Amino acid sequence: MARTLGASCRICRREGVKLYLKGIRCHTVKCAVTRRKFPPGMQSWKGTKLSKYGTQFREKQRVKRFYGVLERQFRTYFNAAEQKKGNTGETLLFLLERRLDNIVYHLTFGLSRKHARQVIRHGHIMVNDRKVNVPSYIVKVGDVIKPVNKEATINLIKTHVESSKGRSRPSWLDLNEDALEGRVMQLPTREDVSIETQEQLIVEHCSK
Repeated sequence: MARTLGASCRICRREGVKLYLKGIRCHTVKCAVTRRKFPPGMQSWKGTKLSKYGTQFREKQRVKRFYGVLERQFRTYFNAAEQKKGNTGETLLFLLERRLDNIVYHLTFGLSRKHARQVIRHGHIMVNDRKVNVPSYIVKVGDVIKPVNKEATINLIKTHVESSKGRSRPSWLDLNEDALEGRVMQLPTREDVSIETQEQLIVEHCSK
């Protein structure tokens, strides 16, 4: 599977917001966006105003990088959102929110979305008592997410949950920390979307 192998902190600096790509580090004073509040690279163009296309493109890139999907996969989600009834932009965000790697991250089973994908790929996660190793799996209401019943895995997930205490969790997910069991209580709403974005700009860009 294709991956983004570049420096994560440079990506956050380029988008100008925290994308939480480095786990716990993003919540400390070591965060690159906090220490260096300017894009990476040569700064001769600093301060130039983005065109309408540039604004739309940056909005798409920010969301795509936040959820850790590549261009072809993002286009697949957009095409799927277009086929559904309702607001295309919101539907796109809801699909991204319901990815299993995003759920594992929110349940604090993973320290970042990138790390959550690794946890899933290595076979540590079950959905409804079936092992799932596909990070793009779309969860449904009532799905139960928990680690596989192996001592090493359970100890690993416990460590992640413990180190992520204090991190907020969306209201549409529930976590039983004692049983290490997460449940999808309902589908996400617009207020539950993890990233602040103007989804209409993304729709305008991808519809061209």
